[in-house]
Amino acid sequence: MGHDVAAQNHGDPPDRLLGSAEAELLAERFKLLADPGRLRMIYGLLEAGELCVGDLAGLVGASESATSHQLRQMRLAGLVRARKQGREVFYRVADSHVRLLLDVAVEHYLHGHE
Repeated sequence: MGHDVAAQNHGDPPDRLLGSAEAELLAERFKLLADPGRLRMIYGLLEAGELCVGDLAGLVGASESATSHQLRQMRLAGLVRARKQGREVFYRVADSHVRLLLDVAVEHYLHGHE
């Protein structure tokens, strides 16, 4: 029976198979999240809700210029959003999907290391 299903679908990719362009974009997002410093920034923003560059840099123990550079990359990738207030720029996590993705990753990691 399983052979018939495979034969029927041969040549037709499953609906959930990523196209190469989508896979490339998704891989870029994961590359950004694979950096420990960026992960700490994301978690800092998740806990605080919104922070300016200087406050986030202090929280994660990084320079303001390095933090600003990393935030710019994450903003371009759609992981964080920026809001300007006067001369200050405040950052927050883009949406609840980022938290969900990280929560699932942590859960998966902890499950394998119990």
